[in-house]
Amino acid sequence: MKINNNFHLTYCTNIHPGESWEAVAHNLRNFIPSIKKAVAPGHAMGIGLRLSHQASEELLKNHSLADFKAWLTENDCYTFTFNGFPYGGFHRQVVKDEVHQPDWTTRQRLEYTLRLFNILEELLPAGMDGGISTSPLSYKFWHADPQAINQVKAKATQHLAEIAVHLYKIQQQTGKFLHLDIEPEPDGLLENTQEVIDYYQQWLIPQGSQYLQQQLGVPAEQAETILKDHIQLCYDVCHFAIVYEKPAAVFTRLRDAGIKIGKIQISAALKSALSEDLSERVPVVKALKPFVESTYLHQVVEREADGQFIHYPDLPAALEQVRKPRAREWRIHFHVPVFLDSYGQLQSTQEDIIQVLDYLKKEKVTNHLEVETYTWEVLPHDIQLDLADSITRELQWVKTNF
Repeated sequence: MKINNNFHLTYCTNIHPGESWEAVAHNLRNFIPSIKKAVAPGHAMGIGLRLSHQASEELLKNHSLADFKAWLTENDCYTFTFNGFPYGGFHRQVVKDEVHQPDWTTRQRLEYTLRLFNILEELLPAGMDGGISTSPLSYKFWHADPQAINQVKAKATQHLAEIAVHLYKIQQQTGKFLHLDIEPEPDGLLENTQEVIDYYQQWLIPQGSQYLQQQLGVPAEQAETILKDHIQLCYDVCHFAIVYEKPAAVFTRLRDAGIKIGKIQISAALKSALSEDLSERVPVVKALKPFVESTYLHQVVEREADGQFIHYPDLPAALEQVRKPRAREWRIHFHVPVFLDSYGQLQSTQEDIIQVLDYLKKEKVTNHLEVETYTWEVLPHDIQLDLADSITRELQWVKTNF
């Protein structure tokens, strides 16, 4: 739906379990009408679509895509953004680091993403830009040394350059502007602002520009412009909050580097202060234990008394170190409802969302806003709510605070 000066607000359908197109379509029919009635009565509602590899292939068979396009029209809905990060199963199975698989070194990731763009091109309404968020190249802990990481970046850059060529050709032929939005996250190969800027300056621009010059016959300056237009960033509020980066500072640094933001995912992480008195940490540990679950990675970044940061790959590993005297705060990669700012002994990074929304009132860094809370099924039972009501409440909270 459009809010406040033509921002498009939606929620990501990765909240709904289902890897087949039949399951995705069932969830859309089941949830969208009631949510639209509550948050966008009398107005078109945008849908942030998540299609797995399987669903994307099935959608292109028979008349499924035409039927879906007709359904969108009949229900006064449209889609302008996809979540192309999770390739395979994402619910009711162990996901953990496999969410990065296949990574951007593989043809599978490239072909899947090209397929998503071909679907989005067909569905995107005239006059809108369309974006697809994707993984931060790969998962850091899969690669043993700097040389291996450089090989990953070189191969990933080749594939991203192929995406840019494809999207440029679509724009030239149809006038539709599409962009791929890389999504940094904790322990991804790109997880913070400096790593993003370094990647653009050291890999994407020099290597990608050469490829575009060869494939498109354009000069170096134009090749760089094409890359920066079609390879953008997905700013997930939760992810940047976990690494203790302030929104305004991130937006300023990205702007100065010429890196565009294609989408903001509105999400909140868990956080907790850690008292110097170790006995006062006991109720914090008790409150965190229900968030230990086996489906997703819940990376933890610890702020120490001297301002240093310690990274833990998952919540159980952090809990083993909870009695460290120097620890002062934990931020935990667990997407919690955005409309709550506290959970008993625990808090959320909701304030970062408010800072982002306040910044957007002054500077429109993107027009794509997508609420992304995908962990409803694995939340502790005492904060699980009816799913349709929860999605509605999240969207209404954003509208109220924007």
